[in-house]
Amino acid sequence: MKKSLPPLVFVALLAGLPLIMKDNYYLHLMILFLMWVVIGSAWNLIAGYTGQVSFGDAAFFGCGAYTAGLLATHLGVSTWWGLALGGFTAIAVGLPFGWICFRMRGAYFALATLALNEVLRHGATIAEDFTGGMVGILIMPSFMSKIPYYYIALALAVASLASLQWVVRSKPGYYFVSIREDQDAAESLGVNTHLYKMLSLAYAAFWTGMAGALYMNYMGFIDPNVVFSLHDISIMAILVGIVGGVGTVYGPAVGAFVMVAVQELFRSGFFGLFKWLGAVSGSASLVKVAEVLTQAHVLGFGILVVVVILVLPNGIVGDWPKIRKRVFRLDAGA
Repeated sequence: MKKSLPPLVFVALLAGLPLIMKDNYYLHLMILFLMWVVIGSAWNLIAGYTGQVSFGDAAFFGCGAYTAGLLATHLGVSTWWGLALGGFTAIAVGLPFGWICFRMRGAYFALATLALNEVLRHGATIAEDFTGGMVGILIMPSFMSKIPYYYIALALAVASLASLQWVVRSKPGYYFVSIREDQDAAESLGVNTHLYKMLSLAYAAFWTGMAGALYMNYMGFIDPNVVFSLHDISIMAILVGIVGGVGTVYGPAVGAFVMVAVQELFRSGFFGLFKWLGAVSGSASLVKVAEVLTQAHVLGFGILVVVVILVLPNGIVGDWPKIRKRVFRLDAGA
Protein backbone atom coordinates (compact mmCIF):
# COMPACT_ATOMS: atom_id res chain seq x y z
CA MET A 1 0.00 0.00 0.00
CA LYS A 2 2.87 2.38 0.88
CA LYS A 3 4.50 1.80 -2.52
CA SER A 4 1.27 2.64 -4.39
CA LEU A 5 0.56 5.79 -2.37
CA PRO A 6 3.04 8.19 -4.13
CA PRO A 7 1.76 7.33 -7.65
CA LEU A 8 -1.85 7.78 -6.51
CA VAL A 9 -1.03 11.16 -4.96
CA PHE A 10 0.77 12.22 -8.15
CA VAL A 11 -2.21 11.19 -10.30
CA ALA A 12 -4.54 13.13 -7.99
CA LEU A 13 -2.34 16.22 -8.37
CA LEU A 14 -2.40 15.84 -12.16
CA ALA A 15 -6.18 15.46 -12.10
CA GLY A 16 -6.50 18.75 -10.23
CA LEU A 17 -3.96 20.60 -12.36
CA PRO A 18 -6.46 22.17 -14.82
CA LEU A 19 -8.23 23.76 -11.87
CA ILE A 20 -5.21 25.94 -11.14
CA MET A 21 -3.48 25.98 -14.55
CA LYS A 22 -5.59 28.10 -16.89
CA ASP A 23 -2.93 28.86 -19.50
CA ASN A 24 -3.55 26.84 -22.69
CA TYR A 25 0.17 26.83 -23.49
CA TYR A 26 1.05 24.83 -20.39
CA LEU A 27 -1.98 22.58 -20.80
CA HIS A 28 -0.75 21.84 -24.31
CA LEU A 29 2.67 20.85 -22.97
CA MET A 30 1.02 18.61 -20.37
CA ILE A 31 -1.07 16.88 -23.05
CA LEU A 32 2.10 16.21 -25.05
CA PHE A 33 3.83 14.95 -21.91
CA LEU A 34 0.98 12.51 -21.17
CA MET A 35 0.92 11.33 -24.78
CA TRP A 36 4.63 10.54 -24.58
CA VAL A 37 4.08 8.63 -21.35
CA VAL A 38 1.78 6.31 -23.32
CA ILE A 39 4.23 5.90 -26.21
CA GLY A 40 7.23 5.53 -23.91
CA SER A 41 5.58 2.85 -21.75
CA ALA A 42 4.68 0.90 -24.91
CA TRP A 43 8.25 1.02 -26.22
CA ASN A 44 9.56 0.18 -22.77
CA LEU A 45 7.81 -3.19 -22.66
CA ILE A 46 9.05 -4.47 -26.00
CA ALA A 47 12.55 -2.99 -25.74
CA GLY A 48 13.20 -2.58 -22.02
CA TYR A 49 11.60 -5.78 -20.77
CA THR A 50 11.62 -8.08 -23.82
CA GLY A 51 14.92 -6.83 -25.25
CA GLN A 52 13.62 -6.25 -28.80
CA VAL A 53 14.81 -2.76 -29.79
CA SER A 54 12.23 -1.23 -32.10
CA PHE A 55 12.32 1.77 -34.43
CA GLY A 56 8.74 1.12 -35.50
CA ASP A 57 6.77 3.26 -33.06
CA ALA A 58 6.02 5.77 -35.80
CA ALA A 59 4.42 2.99 -37.86
CA PHE A 60 1.98 2.11 -35.07
CA PHE A 61 1.44 5.76 -34.14
CA GLY A 62 0.59 6.56 -37.76
CA CYS A 63 -1.77 3.59 -38.00
CA GLY A 64 -3.76 4.86 -35.04
CA ALA A 65 -3.80 8.43 -36.34
CA TYR A 66 -4.89 7.42 -39.83
CA THR A 67 -7.57 5.09 -38.44
CA ALA A 68 -9.22 8.08 -36.77
CA GLY A 69 -8.72 10.37 -39.76
CA LEU A 70 -9.91 7.91 -42.41
CA LEU A 71 -13.02 6.97 -40.44
CA ALA A 72 -14.06 10.61 -40.48
CA THR A 73 -13.03 11.20 -44.10
CA HIS A 74 -14.51 8.12 -45.78
CA LEU A 75 -17.27 6.98 -43.44
CA GLY A 76 -18.30 10.29 -41.90
CA VAL A 77 -18.15 8.94 -38.35
CA SER A 78 -16.61 10.62 -35.34
CA THR A 79 -12.84 10.50 -35.09
CA TRP A 80 -13.30 9.35 -31.49
CA TRP A 81 -14.15 5.93 -32.89
CA GLY A 82 -10.54 5.97 -34.00
CA LEU A 83 -9.51 6.14 -30.35
CA ALA A 84 -11.41 2.88 -29.80
CA LEU A 85 -10.14 1.20 -32.97
CA GLY A 86 -6.71 2.77 -33.53
CA GLY A 87 -4.91 0.42 -31.15
CA PHE A 88 -6.44 -2.65 -32.79
CA THR A 89 -5.51 -1.37 -36.25
CA ALA A 90 -1.92 -1.03 -35.09
CA ILE A 91 -2.04 -4.60 -33.76
CA ALA A 92 -3.42 -5.82 -37.10
CA VAL A 93 -0.41 -4.25 -38.82
CA GLY A 94 2.14 -5.28 -36.20
CA LEU A 95 1.33 -8.96 -35.70
CA PRO A 96 1.92 -10.15 -39.30
CA PHE A 97 5.11 -8.11 -39.31
CA GLY A 98 6.22 -9.64 -36.00
CA TRP A 99 5.34 -13.17 -37.10
CA ILE A 100 7.83 -12.81 -39.97
CA CYS A 101 10.50 -10.58 -38.46
CA PHE A 102 10.81 -12.02 -34.95
CA ARG A 103 12.78 -14.84 -36.51
CA MET A 104 15.53 -12.23 -36.79
CA ARG A 105 17.42 -10.93 -33.78
CA GLY A 106 19.28 -7.85 -32.64
CA ALA A 107 20.09 -5.24 -35.23
CA TYR A 108 18.27 -7.16 -37.97
CA PHE A 109 14.93 -6.84 -36.18
CA ALA A 110 15.58 -3.17 -35.44
CA LEU A 111 16.28 -2.54 -39.14
CA ALA A 112 13.10 -4.43 -40.07
CA THR A 113 11.01 -2.12 -37.84
CA LEU A 114 12.69 0.86 -39.49
CA ALA A 115 11.71 -0.55 -42.89
CA LEU A 116 8.10 -1.04 -41.75
CA ASN A 117 7.88 2.60 -40.81
CA GLU A 118 9.26 3.75 -44.16
CA VAL A 119 6.96 1.43 -46.13
CA LEU A 120 3.89 2.83 -44.37
CA ARG A 121 5.07 6.41 -44.75
CA HIS A 122 5.64 6.05 -48.50
CA GLY A 123 2.42 4.07 -48.86
CA ALA A 124 0.41 6.83 -47.20
CA THR A 125 2.13 9.39 -49.43
CA ILE A 126 1.44 7.51 -52.66
CA ALA A 127 -2.18 6.51 -51.92
CA GLU A 128 -3.48 10.05 -52.38
CA ASP A 129 -7.06 9.05 -53.20
CA PHE A 130 -7.34 7.12 -49.95
CA THR A 131 -5.12 8.96 -47.47
CA GLY A 132 -4.92 12.42 -49.02
CA GLY A 133 -1.18 11.98 -49.60
CA MET A 134 0.95 14.95 -48.61
CA VAL A 135 -2.16 17.13 -48.43
CA GLY A 136 -3.03 15.20 -45.30
CA ILE A 137 -6.27 14.93 -43.38
CA LEU A 138 -7.86 17.89 -41.65
CA ILE A 139 -10.75 17.65 -39.19
CA MET A 140 -12.59 20.05 -36.92
CA PRO A 141 -11.67 19.51 -33.25
CA SER A 142 -14.48 18.20 -31.07
CA PHE A 143 -13.68 20.55 -28.18
CA MET A 144 -12.59 24.16 -28.14
CA SER A 145 -11.12 23.78 -24.67
CA LYS A 146 -7.96 21.75 -24.04
CA ILE A 147 -9.25 20.42 -20.74
CA PRO A 148 -11.21 17.42 -22.19
CA TYR A 149 -8.14 16.40 -24.19
CA TYR A 150 -6.02 16.71 -21.07
CA TYR A 151 -8.22 14.33 -19.07
CA ILE A 152 -8.42 11.84 -21.93
CA ALA A 153 -4.62 11.90 -22.25
CA LEU A 154 -4.31 11.52 -18.46
CA ALA A 155 -6.62 8.50 -18.51
CA LEU A 156 -4.58 6.87 -21.28
CA ALA A 157 -1.29 7.58 -19.49
CA VAL A 158 -2.52 6.13 -16.20
CA ALA A 159 -4.01 3.09 -17.95
CA SER A 160 -0.81 2.44 -19.92
CA LEU A 161 1.42 2.64 -16.83
CA ALA A 162 -0.98 0.52 -14.76
CA SER A 163 -1.14 -2.12 -17.49
CA LEU A 164 2.66 -2.08 -17.81
CA GLN A 165 3.04 -2.63 -14.09
CA TRP A 166 0.49 -5.45 -14.16
CA VAL A 167 2.12 -7.16 -17.15
CA VAL A 168 5.69 -7.08 -15.83
CA ARG A 169 4.56 -8.56 -12.51
CA SER A 170 2.61 -11.38 -14.18
CA LYS A 171 3.91 -14.66 -15.62
CA PRO A 172 4.31 -13.21 -19.17
CA GLY A 173 6.38 -10.41 -17.65
CA TYR A 174 8.91 -12.92 -16.29
CA TYR A 175 8.99 -14.61 -19.69
CA PHE A 176 9.66 -11.25 -21.35
CA VAL A 177 12.62 -10.63 -19.05
CA SER A 178 13.96 -14.14 -19.63
CA ILE A 179 13.91 -13.49 -23.39
CA ARG A 180 15.77 -10.23 -22.85
CA GLU A 181 18.44 -11.84 -20.70
CA ASP A 182 19.05 -14.99 -22.77
CA GLN A 183 16.65 -16.08 -25.48
CA ASP A 184 18.37 -19.45 -26.03
CA ALA A 185 18.21 -20.28 -22.32
CA ALA A 186 14.52 -19.29 -22.23
CA GLU A 187 13.79 -21.60 -25.16
CA SER A 188 15.66 -24.45 -23.49
CA LEU A 189 13.37 -24.04 -20.46
CA GLY A 190 10.28 -24.37 -22.65
CA VAL A 191 9.35 -20.70 -23.14
CA ASN A 192 7.72 -20.08 -26.52
CA THR A 193 9.87 -17.04 -27.24
CA HIS A 194 8.25 -16.29 -30.60
CA LEU A 195 4.79 -16.19 -29.02
CA TYR A 196 5.82 -13.94 -26.15
CA LYS A 197 7.70 -11.57 -28.40
CA MET A 198 4.50 -11.33 -30.45
CA LEU A 199 2.54 -10.52 -27.28
CA SER A 200 4.97 -7.76 -26.32
CA LEU A 201 4.72 -6.34 -29.84
CA ALA A 202 0.91 -6.41 -29.67
CA TYR A 203 1.04 -4.49 -26.39
CA ALA A 204 3.42 -1.88 -27.79
CA ALA A 205 1.42 -1.52 -31.02
CA PHE A 206 -1.89 -1.14 -29.17
CA TRP A 207 -0.85 1.68 -26.87
CA THR A 208 1.16 3.50 -29.51
CA GLY A 209 -1.83 3.30 -31.88
CA MET A 210 -4.05 4.73 -29.13
CA ALA A 211 -1.64 7.64 -28.74
CA GLY A 212 -1.77 8.23 -32.50
CA ALA A 213 -5.57 8.31 -32.49
CA LEU A 214 -5.50 10.81 -29.63
CA TYR A 215 -3.05 12.95 -31.61
CA MET A 216 -5.41 13.03 -34.59
CA ASN A 217 -8.32 14.11 -32.42
CA TYR A 218 -6.30 16.70 -30.54
CA MET A 219 -4.24 18.29 -33.31
CA GLY A 220 -6.88 17.97 -36.04
CA PHE A 221 -4.36 17.47 -38.83
CA ILE A 222 -2.01 14.71 -39.95
CA ASP A 223 0.11 13.89 -42.98
CA PRO A 224 2.62 11.07 -43.61
CA ASN A 225 5.67 13.12 -42.63
CA VAL A 226 4.09 14.07 -39.32
CA VAL A 227 2.77 10.77 -37.97
CA PHE A 228 5.29 8.43 -39.63
CA SER A 229 8.28 10.59 -38.71
CA LEU A 230 11.31 8.52 -37.74
CA HIS A 231 12.91 11.32 -35.74
CA ASP A 232 9.87 12.95 -34.15
CA ILE A 233 8.16 9.70 -33.13
CA SER A 234 10.39 6.59 -33.22
CA ILE A 235 13.66 8.19 -32.07
CA MET A 236 11.84 10.32 -29.52
CA ALA A 237 10.24 7.19 -28.04
CA ILE A 238 13.67 5.60 -27.66
CA LEU A 239 15.08 8.74 -26.03
CA VAL A 240 12.16 8.85 -23.59
CA GLY A 241 12.99 5.31 -22.52
CA ILE A 242 16.76 5.84 -22.29
CA VAL A 243 16.53 9.08 -20.31
CA GLY A 244 13.82 7.86 -17.95
CA GLY A 245 15.18 4.36 -17.46
CA VAL A 246 14.86 1.32 -19.70
CA GLY A 247 13.20 -1.62 -17.98
CA THR A 248 11.55 0.45 -15.23
CA VAL A 249 7.82 1.03 -14.82
CA TYR A 250 7.95 4.76 -14.16
CA GLY A 251 10.94 5.52 -16.36
CA PRO A 252 8.76 6.50 -19.36
CA ALA A 253 6.90 9.09 -17.28
CA VAL A 254 10.12 10.73 -16.08
CA GLY A 255 11.71 10.51 -19.52
CA ALA A 256 8.64 11.99 -21.18
CA PHE A 257 8.66 14.98 -18.84
CA VAL A 258 12.37 15.62 -19.38
CA MET A 259 12.24 15.25 -23.17
CA VAL A 260 9.15 17.44 -23.64
CA ALA A 261 10.72 20.07 -21.38
CA VAL A 262 14.03 20.02 -23.29
CA GLN A 263 12.28 20.13 -26.66
CA GLU A 264 10.17 23.11 -25.64
CA LEU A 265 13.14 24.81 -23.98
CA PHE A 266 15.00 24.89 -27.29
CA ARG A 267 11.94 25.47 -29.48
CA SER A 268 11.03 28.57 -27.51
CA GLY A 269 14.63 29.82 -27.27
CA PHE A 270 14.80 29.15 -23.54
CA PHE A 271 11.23 30.40 -23.24
CA GLY A 272 12.04 33.59 -25.12
CA LEU A 273 14.91 34.60 -22.83
CA PHE A 274 17.51 35.22 -25.56
CA LYS A 275 15.00 36.91 -27.84
CA TRP A 276 14.00 39.24 -25.01
CA LEU A 277 17.63 39.97 -24.13
CA GLY A 278 18.39 40.71 -27.78
CA ALA A 279 15.43 43.07 -28.04
CA VAL A 280 16.33 44.88 -24.80
CA SER A 281 20.04 45.18 -25.53
CA GLY A 282 19.68 45.72 -29.26
CA SER A 283 22.35 43.05 -29.82
CA ALA A 284 22.11 41.38 -33.21
CA SER A 285 24.25 38.51 -31.87
CA LEU A 286 21.72 37.63 -29.18
CA VAL A 287 18.90 37.72 -31.72
CA LYS A 288 20.90 35.32 -33.90
CA VAL A 289 21.53 33.05 -30.91
CA ALA A 290 17.77 32.95 -30.29
CA GLU A 291 17.14 31.92 -33.90
CA VAL A 292 19.75 29.16 -33.73
CA LEU A 293 18.45 27.81 -30.42
CA THR A 294 14.91 27.40 -31.76
CA GLN A 295 16.30 24.97 -34.36
CA ALA A 296 18.81 23.19 -32.11
CA HIS A 297 16.54 20.85 -30.15
CA VAL A 298 18.16 17.84 -31.86
CA LEU A 299 21.53 19.01 -30.54
CA GLY A 300 19.97 19.38 -27.09
CA PHE A 301 18.63 15.83 -27.26
CA GLY A 302 22.05 14.54 -28.27
CA ILE A 303 23.85 16.29 -25.43
CA LEU A 304 21.25 15.10 -22.92
CA VAL A 305 21.47 11.47 -24.04
CA VAL A 306 25.30 11.50 -23.97
CA VAL A 307 25.25 12.93 -20.43
CA VAL A 308 22.67 10.38 -19.27
CA ILE A 309 24.57 7.44 -20.79
CA LEU A 310 27.86 8.57 -19.23
CA VAL A 311 26.54 9.55 -15.81
CA LEU A 312 23.30 7.56 -15.46
CA PRO A 313 23.54 4.51 -17.76
CA ASN A 314 20.33 3.04 -16.29
CA GLY A 315 18.36 6.27 -16.72
CA ILE A 316 17.02 8.63 -14.10
CA VAL A 317 14.66 6.12 -12.48
CA GLY A 318 17.04 3.18 -12.83
CA ASP A 319 19.87 5.10 -11.17
CA TRP A 320 17.69 6.99 -8.70
CA PRO A 321 19.41 5.40 -5.66
CA LYS A 322 22.74 6.62 -7.06
CA ILE A 323 21.30 10.13 -7.60
CA ARG A 324 19.85 10.21 -4.10
CA LYS A 325 23.10 9.01 -2.57
CA ARG A 326 25.14 11.63 -4.39
CA VAL A 327 22.73 14.41 -3.44
CA PHE A 328 22.84 13.40 0.22
CA ARG A 329 26.65 13.33 0.08
CA LEU A 330 26.68 16.84 -1.41
CA ASP A 331 24.32 18.02 1.28
CA ALA A 332 26.44 16.41 3.95
CA GLY A 333 29.57 17.95 2.55
CA ALA A 334 27.99 21.36 2.44
